[in-house]
Amino acid sequence: MGYIEDLRKMVGTRPLILVGAVVGVMDEKDRILLQKRPNGDWSLPGGLLELGESAEEAGRREVFEETGIEIGALELVGVFSGKQYFVKLENGDEFYPVTIAYRSTDIKNRTIKIDGVETLDAQFFEVTDLPLRTTALVRTMIQRYTKYVE
Repeated sequence: MGYIEDLRKMVGTRPLILVGAVVGVMDEKDRILLQKRPNGDWSLPGGLLELGESAEEAGRREVFEETGIEIGALELVGVFSGKQYFVKLENGDEFYPVTIAYRSTDIKNRTIKIDGVETLDAQFFEVTDLPLRTTALVRTMIQRYTKYVE
């Protein structure tokens, strides 16, 4: 991610505002796709936008890169931002994320493929039976996603 690395060279570890996209991919049984990150937390597939990329493009790209699943149509669920989402990484980098959350039921390819680097596991979960290690942000987003479940 050259853009963020270049910014960090200029500002060091000072707080930045970073924009990202996540997607709540829901299957035909209304289960949600989660990925297990290297730190052991389960989260929604997503990541930071690249220069010139739309939030929708970033969401689709990240879902595919992190889980191997291709998706189509996206529905905007909400934008999550504010001091309650502040992040300080182990290396000292600080940022306030602006996370654009989408929902998709338009699954083009259902074969899960993980890279073993960003994603250690990926699977669909019942929204009422989530893994214990999910963050408050993920749980808040999932509550918002399930408002759309019939």
